[in-house]
Amino acid sequence: MKKLLVLVDFQNDFIDGSLGTKEAEQIVPAVLEKLQTYPENERFATMDTHFADYLTTQEGKYLPVMHCIKDTAGWQLQEDAAQFSFQQIFEKNTFGSLELAEFVRDADVDEVELIGICTDICVVSNALLIKAYAPEVKITVDASCCAGVSPEKHLAALETMKSCQIQVIND
Repeated sequence: MKKLLVLVDFQNDFIDGSLGTKEAEQIVPAVLEKLQTYPENERFATMDTHFADYLTTQEGKYLPVMHCIKDTAGWQLQEDAAQFSFQQIFEKNTFGSLELAEFVRDADVDEVELIGICTDICVVSNALLIKAYAPEVKITVDASCCAGVSPEKHLAALETMKSCQIQVIND
C-alpha cells in the first residue's frame, strides 16, 4: 500500500502574511509533526503561485489582495516546513492542481492524505479533484493540520468533503 502526504499551500502569505490567520499560525506545530511521519518520497506539496498581473485575473477581481507572488517572501513555504524535502512540489495558479490529480491517478497510490491551507478553498479543491481523477484512491484530510479562511468555513469544508466520501480525521 502506497500512501502519500500532500501539504497544500503552506506558504507564508497564508500563515502570517497578507492572508494569514491566527488559525493558520496555530496549526504550524501539528503540520511539522505530521511531515515528520512521512518519508521524503511520500511527501508532496502544492504552492499557490501568482504573478504581478494577479489583480487583473478573475481570482484577483474577487480577492483583490496580492498574495503568493512567485519568488517573494510570502510565496515561500513556511520556514520550518521548507526544511523538509518533498518528492515533488506542484506550483498552481488556481485553487486545485490538475497536475497533482493526474499524478495521483497515474501513480500506484492507494491513499492520499491532505493537510494545509485553506481548508475551504485549496484543500477542498484538491481533495475533490483527486476524488474525480482517482475515485478508488482513499483520500484523508487531517482537520488538525488544516485551517480555513474562518473557523466556520473550515468546518463547512470538512462537512462537504465528508459528503463526498473523503475521510476526515482529528476533527
